[in-house]
Amino acid sequence: MAETPLYTHQKLSLYNSISGKKETFTPITPGNVGMYVCGPTVYSNVHLGNCRTFISFDLVYRYLKHLGYKVRYVRNITDAGHLESDADVGEDKVAKKARLEQLEPMEIVQRYTLDFHNVLAKFNTVPPSIEPTATGHIVEQIEIIKTIIENGFAYVVNGSVYFDVLKFNESNHYGKLSGRNLEDMIANTRELAAQSDKKNPQDFALWKKAEPQHIMRWPSPWSDGFPGWHLECTAMSSKYLGEHFDIHGGGMDLKFPHHECEIAQGEAACGQSPVNYWMHANMLTLNGKKMSKSTGNSISPAEIFSGETDKLSKAFAPTVARFFMLQAHYRSVLDFSSEALEASEKGFYRLMDAVQALPAIQTGSETKGLDVPAWRQTCYDAMNDDFNSPILIAKLFDAVKFINTLKEEKASITANDLELLSTTLRGFVFDVLGLLDSNEESSDISDKLSGTVELLIRLRAEARANKDFAIGDKIRDELADMGIQLKDGRDGTTFSLN
Repeated sequence: MAETPLYTHQKLSLYNSISGKKETFTPITPGNVGMYVCGPTVYSNVHLGNCRTFISFDLVYRYLKHLGYKVRYVRNITDAGHLESDADVGEDKVAKKARLEQLEPMEIVQRYTLDFHNVLAKFNTVPPSIEPTATGHIVEQIEIIKTIIENGFAYVVNGSVYFDVLKFNESNHYGKLSGRNLEDMIANTRELAAQSDKKNPQDFALWKKAEPQHIMRWPSPWSDGFPGWHLECTAMSSKYLGEHFDIHGGGMDLKFPHHECEIAQGEAACGQSPVNYWMHANMLTLNGKKMSKSTGNSISPAEIFSGETDKLSKAFAPTVARFFMLQAHYRSVLDFSSEALEASEKGFYRLMDAVQALPAIQTGSETKGLDVPAWRQTCYDAMNDDFNSPILIAKLFDAVKFINTLKEEKASITANDLELLSTTLRGFVFDVLGLLDSNEESSDISDKLSGTVELLIRLRAEARANKDFAIGDKIRDELADMGIQLKDGRDGTTFSLN
């Protein structure tokens, strides 16, 4: 007999950006979820802010699967059409990098797509079900443009095609996701000469005629050119998830104009809103300031892993950096600093220490110290409340404290409760949060730490044997200050991370 999926009795709610409130999650097709997340524009190494977004939606993907949903997760690769300016001017970002480096655009795409995959693999994100590219779906984008023109919401000028925002707004609401009013947008807009082909400055490109020097171009009914950036997501999400699907995610910076334009395109082409739940991950700051390469206030994933930056005191394992990010809610601003990462690292090793201690725990006839079934439900309650990973982590540390009291034989647990505790803890730590066991993922760091502490324990034992108790106490106290607790027992001295 098949096991009943968790989603039947674990009711998930999530914050819907378009309604501005938390809503009970009800998929269009029971037991199945379609989720689309805007992927990177592959013209440079993936930056840390993007990584946070993809780690946030990896958490969403993992938890939906943990609840028993069958999830189709689509995340695109933008390899054409993303111009330097949202106002449809400037060079294509990929083409510009190719020109500067004297390479073919697809060489740039390949290099930075590989970098993107390598970095996300280090962060232990699960690959999406489908990862389509913009250049692989030119035909689909052209067909959607034809439909939007036929429906009266786009016009052709000098070989380019623009979406008619004012015409669309007569029967729909352009601005409903970002909370903007079109009249206010018009009042605050200054006409630019480069936009002279447009009827209105708010209109956006569906297809751009390529200038003679433009490398990336495809034939279309209107001109040799390239698709607008917003169009690719409409084409690929509707192809793989249908014209109406469950969840669309991305960074907060994409809410306007990118996602707003996606909604308009979907409604103009298909006559219905494309997405039920819009989710947006918030930004990262560094030492309390906005991350910016131009001001030098930035840090890359590679610099975190290597420690080769003046922004950090040392290197941090990718799983520690992931743990740090998940200690903040995905909708909150997260500030990176060396001190915050160091604190997270200590917490991470305390958590792993507890997980690794579980097999050696002795069972008894009753459980004292923690109501395990009730604790388990609090873990689900946290994740069911808009994927609240920081509250979940706090609940996991309640279990860590309990495990430490079990090790000290100050509490007891039955075999059934120990099994439930172990299954739940490991499930949330490894399957949902996507952390990697320190002994598996960063064994060199863990082994060096263990070896160093064992050496200090031996030196302390020698000092005490020589009646140099001051040195012995100094070693014990300074390790305690670093969060490493020594425990003297009949079988010698052991240590744990606090």
